[in-house]
Amino acid sequence: MRRIATAAVAVLALVAGCGGDGGDTGPGLGVGPENADVTLRVLAGSELLDLEPVLADAAAATGVRIELDPVGTLDGAEAVASGAAETDHDAIWFSSNRYLALQPEAQARLGTAVDIMSSPVVLGLRRSVAERVGWSGRPVTWAEIAAAAGARQFTYGMTDPSASNSGFSAVVAVATALVGSGSALTLEQAESTAPALRDFFGAQTLSAGSSGFLQDAFVRRVTGADPGEPVDGLINYESVLLGMNAAGTLPEPLELIRPADGIVTAEYPFTVLAAASPEARDAHRRLVEHLRTPDVQRAIAELTHRQPAVPGVLPAPAGVAVELPFPSQADVVDALLTSYFDKLRRPSRTIYVLDTSGSMEGDERIGALRRALAGLAGADASLTGQFRRFRGREQVTLLPFSDSPSSPQTFTVAADDTGPDRQAIADAGAALQPRGGTAIYESLEAAYRVAEQQIAADPDRFTSIVLMTDGENTAGSGLQDFQVFAATRAPALRGVPVFCVVFGESDAGEMEEVAELTGGRTFDARTAPLAEVFKEIRGYV
Repeated sequence: MRRIATAAVAVLALVAGCGGDGGDTGPGLGVGPENADVTLRVLAGSELLDLEPVLADAAAATGVRIELDPVGTLDGAEAVASGAAETDHDAIWFSSNRYLALQPEAQARLGTAVDIMSSPVVLGLRRSVAERVGWSGRPVTWAEIAAAAGARQFTYGMTDPSASNSGFSAVVAVATALVGSGSALTLEQAESTAPALRDFFGAQTLSAGSSGFLQDAFVRRVTGADPGEPVDGLINYESVLLGMNAAGTLPEPLELIRPADGIVTAEYPFTVLAAASPEARDAHRRLVEHLRTPDVQRAIAELTHRQPAVPGVLPAPAGVAVELPFPSQADVVDALLTSYFDKLRRPSRTIYVLDTSGSMEGDERIGALRRALAGLAGADASLTGQFRRFRGREQVTLLPFSDSPSSPQTFTVAADDTGPDRQAIADAGAALQPRGGTAIYESLEAAYRVAEQQIAADPDRFTSIVLMTDGENTAGSGLQDFQVFAATRAPALRGVPVFCVVFGESDAGEMEEVAELTGGRTFDARTAPLAEVFKEIRGYV
């Protein structure tokens, strides 16, 4: 199936609320016999790939074969709102359709929606931490959680709320619960919660652009496979946290804290598109009827740890909290996100290690790099561009390299910056000139030395390194030297990940090794525009 191109609409990034939570896409999954009566093409959150056994049985029972096209949040959102989804798909299946109601042009493209399962967004704490703060076996509110976070009684990881439904749901839940009005958050109320939200987000020490990466990073840290500091808990889907406990890979189980003053739940509505054919609409009806039968609902719950959508199939979970209302206006979404990035969360620093060797010559390479930096600096006027640009209070260092690393240039974006600080970064990017060889690992070590100095001067920041190279290492030290360096990094540097961009003829295997060594991940810019990849990375830094 043709991959929908990524588009730039940030509020719509929330509209889809994809379970895959942005970026963790994969090949399409065809489930069921090729000779089934009909094939239903479904644009879906990538987390739904765990339903493969259930969907295979459904195909045998109904004659409807499903082609799940896993997609990140940004892709899925734009595909629905623009109508592009209608070209290659008959239905969508994301974690929530609530956000779509904020956009009339998107809502009009949706047909019948049927909830299949559900999972609230909750806090999971390592059991010893939950006992230490006194939260085991008693109701806890978001206000208590925010106060304890502000006092640094625990740390946690959460996904980027502009890229991930779980992260955004947490922001909405905390803000709404703190207001305590019982109604949808207004713009004025969203702004009034800033002090308490700042306390809450002060304890966040791990960020990610997807729930899957967040889960894996947490496990790696608590088991010692990742050199970064262990994290005390996660804000994620209840089903993800239950699955982590069931997997038996954690040193101690997570205690699930379902705040008594309210939660936000993903209800996974399986939704046929309004433009679908009569045959596709009938196939959708047959499938949802089958998926909502008691036996199948129980199978879904057992397989995925999500709750059945049909009442009475299983006993209701103990301690169910009230469902908090979602914002009813797009400007409230905008205010929450802007405040989160520019004022509330811990500020970040990112060191961009950028290949400017001779092979980067040409518009498709050095030109693409310049445009990617300009987009992050504000040239991308889309809503996604606004939320993925360099953020207020962020420290950005550009470290170009060729035969050797160049002198780093560091910029700090003011909290109330209206453009000049970001423009300075764009100007520095525009001045990059390709020449010489490719000293990847010498330059990475130089980036860590810069990070060490910056952390010593200002330790309370998320710190990350982004490496972009279009070729193999040809100068300076090699991968083995970097492996030795990574193993002997100073304690302050062990939690600094490298996010590698595979571009041109770069060695994908070596980039995977660097990411694995440092707790980062790789992004492929060989099949997607470099500017889009740079925007995707923003969810992780």
